[in-house]
Amino acid sequence: MAHPRRFRFGIQLHTAPDGPAWAALARKAEDLGYSTLFLPDHFGDQLAPLPAMVAAADATTELRVGALVFDNDYKHPLVLAKELATLDLLSGGRVEAGIGAGWMASDYEQSGIPMDPPRVRVDRFEEGVAVLKGCWDGEPFSFEGEHYRLQGYAGTPRPVQRPIPLLIGGGSRRMLSIAAREADIVGVNPSIHSGHVDVDSARDGGASRTDEKLSWIREAAGDRFDDLEINLLQFAAVVTDDREGTAAALAGAFGLPAEEVLEYPHACIGTIDQIVDDLQARRERWGASYLVFQGEQAMEAMAPVVARLRGT
Repeated sequence: MAHPRRFRFGIQLHTAPDGPAWAALARKAEDLGYSTLFLPDHFGDQLAPLPAMVAAADATTELRVGALVFDNDYKHPLVLAKELATLDLLSGGRVEAGIGAGWMASDYEQSGIPMDPPRVRVDRFEEGVAVLKGCWDGEPFSFEGEHYRLQGYAGTPRPVQRPIPLLIGGGSRRMLSIAAREADIVGVNPSIHSGHVDVDSARDGGASRTDEKLSWIREAAGDRFDDLEINLLQFAAVVTDDREGTAAALAGAFGLPAEEVLEYPHACIGTIDQIVDDLQARRERWGASYLVFQGEQAMEAMAPVVARLRGT
């Protein structure tokens, strides 16, 4: 029996030495069968996501482009909505709109943007989602919220996709509940309460916690749950004949016993056959059919997995 959600794969890349090299990476991702090229949205050593998305779309014919994910605090959602609608139009409908509430403390410190308490950031994010959707609706749009106020925005240009697929990533119950109600794609992530990637955040991405997070999503989504695409970002992707030894070596970084690393939702470890089996099992357990790897090395290493599973 065919699974209701077919596998597809994304790759998250963040930099290249120049334009031709970036274009070549985008074409390689497309040639290897990846559905989507994502960039992070941070202020460190990376390309700015939106112009890099434009360049990647221009270099390819079918590759989808997005950010994993835009931080709602860094740009007014009307501005982001107009930019993404423009790119969707110019790319022939290849944008995926990833959005989140923000978490990386160093970004806020470097930029001077206030890092408000989580409740305030998520309140503002929830309004931002409403603004994005309203701007893409195709009708004059007004909005009156605590954080954003719009009056009679025309919503042009019209995107090709109606609507642009919305990807919301998060790890807390509130964020995942918003995603379940509003998104087309739900990125199930660890919670990063400290503002820094650490062992506690890695542990929060474990299998039992992911079971719990999927229960939150299912409860909040109600009848629309079966329409959601579940996305898992992979922090490690290692092709090896020494599956157990590699898991043991990674156990400290994940804050988990080695045997739990092998079922960790955000890591692929083993031979190609073992990784294929693991991803099929995770789709059965969590409905996770959309996997995103990170970095050029992983893009090439996971290419045989992509070839085996995409579209199945």
